[in-house]
Amino acid sequence: MKKQLMALLFGSALVLGACGGGGDEAAEPPADSPDSSGSETSIDPEQVVQQNCISCHGENLEGAGNFPALNDVGSRLSEEEIRGVIDNGQGAMPPDIIEGEEADAVAKWLSEKK
Repeated sequence: MKKQLMALLFGSALVLGACGGGGDEAAEPPADSPDSSGSETSIDPEQVVQQNCISCHGENLEGAGNFPALNDVGSRLSEEEIRGVIDNGQGAMPPDIIEGEEADAVAKWLSEKK
């Protein structure tokens, strides 16, 4: 009985040891990937917008009710102005819905919408 228990424990330790590992380092995207800009983090601004903005600004960012369209916001506002709206809010939009690098990435992405 002891041999079976020891064998089971030893086998479990081997299996768990083999499954673990992997470094804490983030994998770098391939050179031909869309986010090969050299930044250490890869933020998908479109995904951030989908999670935080479409409930008010509409599925296609076409605007809804009192919420303005964002699908052409780059033709009206600069990247810095868009970041200011994200940071400070405007109208019914509260400030800091997104922050930091995500806000930077979203402001850049929206500024390209013309």
